[in-house]
Amino acid sequence: MPDAKTSFEKDIPARIANDPDKAKNVGAIFLFKITGDDGGTWTVNLKDDLGVVEGDAGNSMCTIETSSENWVQISDNPAVAMQLYFSGELKVAGDAMLATKLQEILS
Repeated sequence: MPDAKTSFEKDIPARIANDPDKAKNVGAIFLFKITGDDGGTWTVNLKDDLGVVEGDAGNSMCTIETSSENWVQISDNPAVAMQLYFSGELKVAGDAMLATKLQEILS
């Protein structure tokens, strides 16, 4: 059950490195805005220049905003993201269909 900072700085980059072809199949750039303790803003590139950078790289196709507590739940069980979305606890801006592809990297 990693916190958001660990998830974005270690876990997600490791998953991308372990299977770059799978990451590229997602074909999108995401901006994550995580609020609360251990929160922050990260850009996750699963399109061309694969990787995660802290901050807003300015080229995202989909923005996802949620709390650090919710992010821990999503990290443990990516399927919970849909429940959080429909309850209003996870907000998606831009191409929301791209967000559904994230499960390929998070699980």
